[in-house]
Amino acid sequence: MTACRYIVDHETRYAYRVPVAQSWQLAHLTPRELPWQRVFSHELRIEPAADERRDARDAFGNGVTHFAVHGPHPLLRVRMLAEVELGERPDAHSGDSLAWEAVCDSLRSDPAQDGLWPARMSQQSALVPWSESACAYAAPSFAAGRGWLEAVTHLMHRIHADFKFEPGATTVTTLVDEVLELRRGVCQDFAHLMLACLRSHGLPARYMSGYLLTDPPPGRSRLLGADASHAWIAAYSPAHGWVEFDPTNDHGADQRYITLAWGTDFADVVPLRGVILGGRGQSMAVEVSVIPG
Repeated sequence: MTACRYIVDHETRYAYRVPVAQSWQLAHLTPRELPWQRVFSHELRIEPAADERRDARDAFGNGVTHFAVHGPHPLLRVRMLAEVELGERPDAHSGDSLAWEAVCDSLRSDPAQDGLWPARMSQQSALVPWSESACAYAAPSFAAGRGWLEAVTHLMHRIHADFKFEPGATTVTTLVDEVLELRRGVCQDFAHLMLACLRSHGLPARYMSGYLLTDPPPGRSRLLGADASHAWIAAYSPAHGWVEFDPTNDHGADQRYITLAWGTDFADVVPLRGVILGGRGQSMAVEVSVIPG
């Protein structure tokens, strides 16, 4: 299959009621280099210009940018521009058949698999604590002896069918048990729910942050700035490696999914967050465009 190339334009603007005296920020706005994802160019434009800036890697290997603005400023604008090319991800169905219980057993016998990452991603996290409700919800997907890939795919199908996508129904701090009660939310909520379901059964999974190319309605042109960042998950099996699932859209990740960062949950990969001195309130606007190149 031919590789797909995209231009990503992600702009965040903070407008303050009164000028901020100083600002310290951390940005997860650098697409990852992966066997199927190549980053041709990447630029982070900061306005006003940063007085301090340092690019580094976090504990998960994500590219991060630390920056600070020390002079008074009524507006902070951070714009990420990137050109990426995506090939095909590995075929999840090419791995050996393995029961989901065998995945759990393999981690107990060899917790050092893939540099300890699966063991780390099977533990609770700040936004995905242990949930008896999530464990109970997931149980019908994990019948004894069922294949790992079949079980995880079945769970993805059920979340998509049982929960309604409704922007504004939740916040960035809404916990899994609340989502289970509401039966609605956004991609972040459904990713957190799927993580809680898998981890409650001893299965490793990580939170994926990035972008998804969406198609405009028939007869309509693509609107610049109308896209959004997206969240999905990747689950691990020693026979398959990390396989990506999107419960919001009910399918595996393909060449439309651009990976920005991953972690245990959303708190590890927030695109932009920081601390300000002053401001007395703020408003935020985000515009994202994913354009086929």
